[in-house]
Amino acid sequence: MKEEIHIGKLIQAKMEAEGRSVTWLAKQLNCYRSNVYKIYQKQTIDMDLLLRISKILKTDFFNYYSDILHTDIK
Repeated sequence: MKEEIHIGKLIQAKMEAEGRSVTWLAKQLNCYRSNVYKIYQKQTIDMDLLLRISKILKTDFFNYYSDILHTDIK
């Protein structure tokens, strides 16, 4: 069975866990709030953007993909 990652939901969950606002992330990314809401809706995301978000939130979001990869190749 293929595991699916919804990266936008993971980012949103991290933001909520830290009590961060959409406005805060938008300022960090130098974009509009509406763009952050669009990120939350995305199942996949551009790697450069994911890297920026990972650095901003000090979270390795790539690890979710890596865990699945390592599980699949065992």
